[in-house]
Amino acid sequence: MFLSLKNVRKEFDGKVAVDDLCLEIPRGIIYGIIGPNGAGKTTTIRMIMDITAPDSGSIMFEGQPRRPDFKNHVGYLPEERGLYKKMTLHEIIIYLSELKGMSPAKTRPQIDPWLERVGLADYGQKKVEELSKGMQQKLQFVTTIIHDPDLIVLDELFSGLDPLNMELIKDIILDLKRAGKTVLFSTHVMEQAEKLCDNICMISNGKKVLDGRLADVRAQFGKNSVQLEIDGDGHFIRSLPGVGDVSEFSNYLELQLLDNADSNALLIAIAQKVTVRRFDIVEPSLYDIFIDMAKIDPSELDKPGGERHV
Repeated sequence: MFLSLKNVRKEFDGKVAVDDLCLEIPRGIIYGIIGPNGAGKTTTIRMIMDITAPDSGSIMFEGQPRRPDFKNHVGYLPEERGLYKKMTLHEIIIYLSELKGMSPAKTRPQIDPWLERVGLADYGQKKVEELSKGMQQKLQFVTTIIHDPDLIVLDELFSGLDPLNMELIKDIILDLKRAGKTVLFSTHVMEQAEKLCDNICMISNGKKVLDGRLADVRAQFGKNSVQLEIDGDGHFIRSLPGVGDVSEFSNYLELQLLDNADSNALLIAIAQKVTVRRFDIVEPSLYDIFIDMAKIDPSELDKPGGERHV
């Protein structure tokens, strides 16, 4: 296994942040660690990066304990960003590459192509402090990957990026995967994970509650979700037979159906009161799965079958 965590545990002042966590991350995939704020995602990543030592358990890289040069094989973008504001973009890229064992002579030819790709071609000789927050984030992303790491670890990567730049970074991540890189990223935004991840691990209250291939995770929860678009007030839908949870969005609703629900009868009942523009029975979204799993009482996870593997 490319990267593995076995029975990793971490406490801070008597509070368990990560509890007996096991992960198996293959080479060449995009792996998402998802969960609510405060679930233990960042603590897990900091332990992988050897910034914080686990109280117990083991972390292995390519089947062995992490070597002293482990960080030279990893690109790490932390949640708390940080760049030297008085340096130019060229200077900061060269400096941070040197910290990863890369010579300036090898770095310089790559700088302008990367700045061009992320829309910063005209800023190479400007100081970091002259960039907007989003531009600084793209710069730091470049410094994370320019040394061609085998493992790329991104903590809340998309925080602060507008939709166009999110799309830009997403495309680069997919290219990195095609090149055989392993990408590990954390997020609490399910749409990002659903678009990018091959595998996911969901953490809640420091415990792993779900782990597996994204396609298998969604299939495991069955085709009991309805995406619904209507014209009119759909408040009455919550009280219809067979309807469980209802998630309302600005232009559609997602219904979670009960096991005994009759979808045809449900459609007829809705169409009698409002105009139905779309009624699709689909696998539940990762958003819905996340909401359901995050509601689990942590004590239930200690019981047999509490954690779900697929």
